[in-house]
Amino acid sequence: MVKRKVRLSEILLNSSVFLSTALSALALGLIFFYVIREGTTLLNWELFTGNYHARNYIAELQDNQSQSYNMPDFSTSENVYPVDRFGIALEEDVDLAGNGVVRVYYVHPDSPFNQMISKEVGTEVVDLDVGMIFQRISYVDHPTSLSRGGAQKFATELNDPQREVYELFFSDLGGGIQGSIITTIYLIFMTIIIAVPFGVLTAIYFNEFAPSNWITKTMRSFIETLTGVPSIIYGLLGITVFVPLTVRFTPAVNSNLIAGALTLSVIILPTIIRTTEESLRVVPDDHRAASLALGANKTQTTFKVVLPQASPGIITATFLGIGRVIGESAALIFVLGAAIKDTVNIYEPSTSLAVHIWSMMTDEPANIALSSTIAILILAIVLVINVTVKIGVKLLTRKGM
Repeated sequence: MVKRKVRLSEILLNSSVFLSTALSALALGLIFFYVIREGTTLLNWELFTGNYHARNYIAELQDNQSQSYNMPDFSTSENVYPVDRFGIALEEDVDLAGNGVVRVYYVHPDSPFNQMISKEVGTEVVDLDVGMIFQRISYVDHPTSLSRGGAQKFATELNDPQREVYELFFSDLGGGIQGSIITTIYLIFMTIIIAVPFGVLTAIYFNEFAPSNWITKTMRSFIETLTGVPSIIYGLLGITVFVPLTVRFTPAVNSNLIAGALTLSVIILPTIIRTTEESLRVVPDDHRAASLALGANKTQTTFKVVLPQASPGIITATFLGIGRVIGESAALIFVLGAAIKDTVNIYEPSTSLAVHIWSMMTDEPANIALSSTIAILILAIVLVINVTVKIGVKLLTRKGM
């Protein structure tokens, strides 16, 4: 009877383990599946290299007269609508942000949409290029054509010989995330430069030099507590301390990337300290004793014997910090705001990839497609970091470090 109860208990425990594992794997798998399904449609090189803010143009035609153009055959091209009157073709498409647009598919060399008169100050002539986006076209005594009506309706109205074009409003392709990628790289670089030296040296002090007393134990407890502090509190620290500090001692006049990097440094510092300290503890005390017996002093032993052997753990701590920097958003929203910039300057605010997602999801309606695409990029970066850490640790271990 007792054996039967023990067997039943083992079956229940094993079933609970397998069920929990299956549910966890299913939940994570569904998240990955959803993100990949929604985000892969926008994955292209232009998204990563393009600006988020498009340059707008306002122009008028020099000649409104219809002409005969030797246009290509667009009958086999899906969602492409020719405008024979002006020698152009328009396409129903989506921009890099996933929004429906009317894109220029073809422009005849003799089209009046080449060499248009610009209405902007300082520019006399402007050309309509393939890939540009039409926003609207105004006519004399006729309703304005808007891109939200779709490319077919837009082309039909523009092809009407009774409509005299008064003004054209078009733009370059926008919606790219190049600025957010550059901002994230800047934040990673500056944060690691600040946090890693301080974190490693602090860990060395606690493990190798600090006396074992209540002061040291209290400081360790504070550091462990900091790892569980919500990042929004660090954001409050950044906006009240680091932003005024950088404004005073740098050319910055407001929120800036330096303040953001300092805030992120404080966030990842406990992780680096604790991980490095654990790596130092793994080094056998016999190695320390042997170094001291050979005549090396405490400092030489620490930096020439102990530290090299703990380097795999230090590398792991560094990459864990990079992963935290990439995924952090709450603190950066406080310190840097959510204004997406195409030109990045360390003395000015900008958005990281994680904050870019937050900005897209707060739009009306939320841009789920672009947010998912950025999420795929973040997941790919984190995957590369994890693989790099494992390979690096294996190589260092083989070398005997």
